[in-house]
Amino acid sequence: MARFWVCVAGAGFFLAFLVLHSRFCRSPVLRNFTFAVSWRAEEILYRLDVGWPKDPEYFTGATFCAAVDSLNGLVYIAQRGDNIPKILVFTEDGYFLRAWNYTVDTPHGIFAASTQYEQSVWITDVGSGFYGHTVKKYSSFGDLVQVLGTPGKKGTGLNPLQFDNPAELYVEDTGDIYIVDGDGGLNNRLIKLSKDFMILWLHGENGTGPAKFNIPHSVTLDSAGRVWVADRGNKRIQVFDKDTGEWLGAWNNCFMEEGPSAVRFTPDGKYLIVAQLNLSRLSVVAAPPVGSIGECSVISTIQLADQVLPHLLEVDRKTGAVYVAEIGAKQVQKYVPLNSYVPPFGS
Repeated sequence: MARFWVCVAGAGFFLAFLVLHSRFCRSPVLRNFTFAVSWRAEEILYRLDVGWPKDPEYFTGATFCAAVDSLNGLVYIAQRGDNIPKILVFTEDGYFLRAWNYTVDTPHGIFAASTQYEQSVWITDVGSGFYGHTVKKYSSFGDLVQVLGTPGKKGTGLNPLQFDNPAELYVEDTGDIYIVDGDGGLNNRLIKLSKDFMILWLHGENGTGPAKFNIPHSVTLDSAGRVWVADRGNKRIQVFDKDTGEWLGAWNNCFMEEGPSAVRFTPDGKYLIVAQLNLSRLSVVAAPPVGSIGECSVISTIQLADQVLPHLLEVDRKTGAVYVAEIGAKQVQKYVPLNSYVPPFGS
């Protein structure tokens, strides 16, 4: 029997109950549960958009990741399974647009990197087939544009560049790419590539010390030029300078139970949203000021039902909405900030 914990503060109890009740009616994963309440005083920052998506029947596999094209109002979702479309495209309002599957083997991470001139989607593929162990760029309609790595062959090489279970990537507006490789494979490394796919710097050794990794699973940037990596196996988040690759510090104190599986900043840069897979938990963590890493401080949590398993997530850089890919529940849920105004990213 699943157990659902909700952190409430004052009138937030009623909101939390309505959210739970609405999602309970929609998801087969939550049909049997025990409702329990934690009375810790936490700030409630998000509400669940129970009407998103409008067409949940398109979720036919295990949903591993989500990406948001804020410029064009599109949401991309990657799912796994046999004889199903691997990539689903929705509007930010939840309407289904299209699906495609060409050259996608086993998607793990996804990132939308659109500009005013081009709509593009990057996918990390951990499959064992011909297109596995690669990082691939697609058009919005699924046309294959670029392949990084040696398709179908895992490896540790740098020339040519090889991957083994590349977990996720983040693409800057400049075109520079940050890749965490890999999810339990031969490699435990963070790589920065230029827009021309040249290696600018990397950290690539398995271990527990500074700038070493054990399953680097997610990567993101803040507006202060810092790279944040979910070092899942080491139960910490490591931080680097984006220009030099210099190690700046780590957060260890928030993840004693389980390491982080996903990291993304809110558009105003005030918070870091962190997912913990097996705990089925989302945490809103206060971002440190420029020039300091400090220690992790959790402001709010969203405790999902047992076995929902939030894998990776994305934050809309315009609206601040959080899209959570849940491999256990086989769905993507959308959380909307209670504060309707969100300043632009980097302001």
